[in-house]
Amino acid sequence: MARAIHPNRRSFLKASAAGAGVAGLGVWSEVPAAESKAANEKLNIGIIGVNHRGGSNMNNVRSENIAALCDIDERYLAAAKGRFSKAATFNDWRKLCERKDIDAVVISTADHCHAVASVMAMKTGKHVYCEKPLAHTVHEARIVRETYKQSKVATQMGTQIHATENYRRVVELVQSGAIGKIHTAHVWCGRTSGKVGPLKAAAEIPKHLHWDLWLGPVKHRPYNPGYLPGNLTWNRWWDFGNGVLGDMGSHLIDLPFWALELKHPTAVEAEGPPVDEYSNPSWMIARWDHPATEKRAAVQLVWYHHNRRPKSPAGVDLSRWHIGVMFEGEKGQLVADYGKHLLLPKEKFADFKPPKPSIARSLGHHREWIHACKTGAPTLCNFEYSGALVENNLLGNVAYRVGKKLKWDAEKLTATGSDLAGRYVQKEYRKGWEI
Repeated sequence: MARAIHPNRRSFLKASAAGAGVAGLGVWSEVPAAESKAANEKLNIGIIGVNHRGGSNMNNVRSENIAALCDIDERYLAAAKGRFSKAATFNDWRKLCERKDIDAVVISTADHCHAVASVMAMKTGKHVYCEKPLAHTVHEARIVRETYKQSKVATQMGTQIHATENYRRVVELVQSGAIGKIHTAHVWCGRTSGKVGPLKAAAEIPKHLHWDLWLGPVKHRPYNPGYLPGNLTWNRWWDFGNGVLGDMGSHLIDLPFWALELKHPTAVEAEGPPVDEYSNPSWMIARWDHPATEKRAAVQLVWYHHNRRPKSPAGVDLSRWHIGVMFEGEKGQLVADYGKHLLLPKEKFADFKPPKPSIARSLGHHREWIHACKTGAPTLCNFEYSGALVENNLLGNVAYRVGKKLKWDAEKLTATGSDLAGRYVQKEYRKGWEI
């Protein structure tokens, strides 16, 4: 299901990294992938992060054998152990990944550990389900994609909305030409992220919390409850998350990425409030230029968050849509969110008959991954697709932080237009936590 990398690919990536100022794209170890299992045989699954999103993901794979549990919070770990008493327990996900009796892992850590954990799991032959976003930097997203390409494992990123019927119908409408050639796709989310600044004052680390293990690849800093506990408290800091675009872009930009078969932009620019060294912006508008292909014309993808929106077309007030996607084509507009979609102008499409459904109903987002682990069947949000999606999204944050329009060379993993871009395309890692 995943194709092997050409023997020269490793040297090419190293050369590309050097040109981008990107350090260490990594050397893959040759390990056997987890063996396929019969459809009625249970997988041995390791759960990395057992509360919040981790708890939800764990519930969605509980039909399999939950063989190992990992969390940096002893309270959460104890509660999960109470449910799965035979599971081995860990505080360090690296030790769980070393276990040879684990077939697959579900990763629901904070964002800054997603790619590092996913790559280690794939290198040790394990199937991987990873929460969104798949990576913390553009460079990480590329490493995840390349590791997946040479592996023989099943992967899925946690973009659960991809499995819904509404998204499937919208994709069919776009690809059937319902609104003609599409030139722009607008995506918005009403969420915001407040300014935080540095937290310098140290506090006593709670006895139940393994703070150093939670930091993982990030440079050490004193514990402060402003980072933890809490769900997504940490996401406001660049060191740990990527704000609204990094978080919700995985769900919402997923729709035009799928429908328009986008991959690598050639240029990106962004605007927002003055750049803060520590925290991501309260609002942003980002624009990516995607080149024409044999199947479609060139497309501009535009992102908005907080109280920014595209201009409302006749017949709909987009300020009333907390989230949404609007495709603009030569024949009209198609507006959608998670559960509904509209063709506009309404009078023009009053007698419109949608195409016959052509995208099969999903088994369920998690079930699709489990089925792939056992049979080798494809998953729609595998790390090739989702890695490219996350690369695109995080380039928006890079453009915002440098304040310049960037030209992007996806093959070489380089941005031109600002000498500062390289520092945001990649990041440094603590010793022992390198990707």
